[in-house]
Amino acid sequence: MRVRPVSPELLVAELAERFASAAPTRRLRVALDGAPAARPDELATALIDPLRALGRPVLHVRAEDFLRPASVRLERGRTNPDAYYEGWVDEAGLRREVLDPAGPDGTGRLLPSLWDARADRASRADYVTLPPGGVVLVSGAFLLGGGLPFDVVVHLELSPGALRRRTDPDLAWTLPAFDRYADEVAPADFADLVVRADDPRRPAIVESDDHSV
Repeated sequence: MRVRPVSPELLVAELAERFASAAPTRRLRVALDGAPAARPDELATALIDPLRALGRPVLHVRAEDFLRPASVRLERGRTNPDAYYEGWVDEAGLRREVLDPAGPDGTGRLLPSLWDARADRASRADYVTLPPGGVVLVSGAFLLGGGLPFDVVVHLELSPGALRRRTDPDLAWTLPAFDRYADEVAPADFADLVVRADDPRRPAIVESDDHSV
């Protein structure tokens, strides 16, 4: 294993090149997995234009747009870390509306968002068509461990200290959930690529002979 520091710009460029060269004739389902403090949504957004410049159509889907209704999600309270970990994201909906249609036998007809959590109602988003060769970037927390069918997984890893420092104080109640995720899933062990993200200005790529994109 080798840890290679890179600039944020080089990280984006390298990931875009890797994704663009992977399975160029079929759709690619990419997970950008990480706690909010690791900024997976921002990384996904930064990858859109470089991937398009490399000839790959792109759709970015946020796990936060596939939350369950509040009546289900908050059944055990608004700040229950176990509920946050176990049941906030509608994984069945994410699979049905995004990952299966983007798969090898899928139609390519994807729903960018399912639920508007602020309004607590269906988002009413329109379906979009991702053609063969397209890349769907799914960003968010706890994307591993539930059997979701991704082709490539990038895990944004934070040390326990960095996670606590960089988590918004209003979200400190979520920290035990990330401890459980690390202990029960060990996402870094299953990811195709691990990015250490303790300092957003100085990410580092963890390279291993066992994993490749």
